[in-house]
Amino acid sequence: MGTETAISISKRIGLNWVTAIVLVLFHIGAIAALFCFSWRDFAIAAFLYWVAIGLGISMGYHRLHTHRSYRVPLALEYFFAVCGTLTLEGGPIFWVATHRLHHQKSDQPGDPHSPRDGAWWSHVGWILFGETNHNNTRLMSKYAPDLARHRFYVWLTNYHWVPLLALGVVVFALGGVPLFLWAICLRIVVGLHATWLVNSATHMWGARRFDTRDDSRNNWWVALISFGEGWHNNHHAHPASARHGLAWYEFDPSWIQIKILKYFGIAKAIRVASVKSAFSEREAA
Repeated sequence: MGTETAISISKRIGLNWVTAIVLVLFHIGAIAALFCFSWRDFAIAAFLYWVAIGLGISMGYHRLHTHRSYRVPLALEYFFAVCGTLTLEGGPIFWVATHRLHHQKSDQPGDPHSPRDGAWWSHVGWILFGETNHNNTRLMSKYAPDLARHRFYVWLTNYHWVPLLALGVVVFALGGVPLFLWAICLRIVVGLHATWLVNSATHMWGARRFDTRDDSRNNWWVALISFGEGWHNNHHAHPASARHGLAWYEFDPSWIQIKILKYFGIAKAIRVASVKSAFSEREAA
């Protein structure tokens, strides 16, 4: 992967009008949801938040598809990928390629979303003004050739909006506008900002257990809303580890869920950073 290709993925261009309009509309819908609250709609939105962010992004796109921290049956792997598309964060090949590039160039020239290029840029500016190549599956496949070998992942990346559209139709049919606003608009907006905070906040605020070459930090409040993804310094020090919260007080729901899958013989080949060696490294620093 050459430097020229890497930079072209994250270079600044003009405003992506379609992306900007879509995000504005979803944010308007999220605000409108607050004026039609019901416990039923809240519960459904919370459940779908776990499905989309907990299973789709944290356990799926990130720990499984990007870093191959563990292995599950292919059908479940595909299911996690479908859950990931429900977040409005693009298809699996795009997401995985972008995150692998982030690790390769973390907080260096070519990083798609480093706070060194500005806090706003790292949070959402890279999506609004960057050449993110959501729809250039061929280019992004260079960074995710393992996924590109699967026709399903290629199709899902090209048509990542289909599962979300189908869910939106079902939600509207079952609960009308109020449920749509909660289960789709508000749920997606909260999920987007939770994921974006991993890109921005955890490279600006928090503690550093490991002296990594980037600015990654452990941030407890980001971890709470992202199913353990906020233990970002731990992750950058041990990117292949399925466990991000290395201390007993570092709550990592995704790691708990992976252990549950392991108990039932579903998750295998789990890669975990040695907690003892991790803390020895901190003491020696």
